[in-house]
Amino acid sequence: MALYAIGDTHLSLGGNKAMDTFGGAWEGYVEKLRLGFSGLTERDEIVLCGDLSWGMSLEEALPDFQFLEFLFPGKKYLLKGNHDYWWTTANKMMSFFNDHGLENFALLHNNCQFYGDVALCGTRGWFFEEEADGHNEKVFHREILRLETSLKAAGEAEKLCFLHYPPLYQGYICQEIVDLLELYKVKACYYGHLHGGSHRLAQEGRRGSVEYHLIAGDYVGFVPQKVLDGD
Repeated sequence: MALYAIGDTHLSLGGNKAMDTFGGAWEGYVEKLRLGFSGLTERDEIVLCGDLSWGMSLEEALPDFQFLEFLFPGKKYLLKGNHDYWWTTANKMMSFFNDHGLENFALLHNNCQFYGDVALCGTRGWFFEEEADGHNEKVFHREILRLETSLKAAGEAEKLCFLHYPPLYQGYICQEIVDLLELYKVKACYYGHLHGGSHRLAQEGRRGSVEYHLIAGDYVGFVPQKVLDGD
């Protein structure tokens, strides 16, 4: 039994946005995911750090959810990414999953989840590229509040944080997010979103008291990364 994490599966089994067209690491990525997940067992759990499916609605994303359920029947915690256009309210998503027999899907959104005694916290996050057309203060502060809500829900438990956007990138830092990770004594932060040439600009390793890890699908070879062992 172990906890894993990966971001940016970018599935499009019910649509026409397969990432193979980008070539390189993305060529044959669905089969790479199939092989990458083959080492997991039904007793394992995984956090999916956003950009799971290109589907524009829950119905359009259903083949992608079903593919993940087939790959890995264990518990799956979903985090919103900037391309998860299918994302709607928590009640609608959980009802949809239950109606389609996807009973091992759960959300990491305005809450925390627990893996044993360890709290799994997170939200989509914020990234400087979102400021290209003007800084959206409302969305930015909403993400900060969501992250703090998640961290507070963990109480005094040991905390891991999962984001879609990187809180650190090249010379950029989202200070408000980093400050929260430090304030709530987060042990490690896992994030995705960065692809291709952006990988070399990612910030990894210890910064302050937090360990940062990039786990975007194409960065980790579409192999889920082990975060914790279990009992």
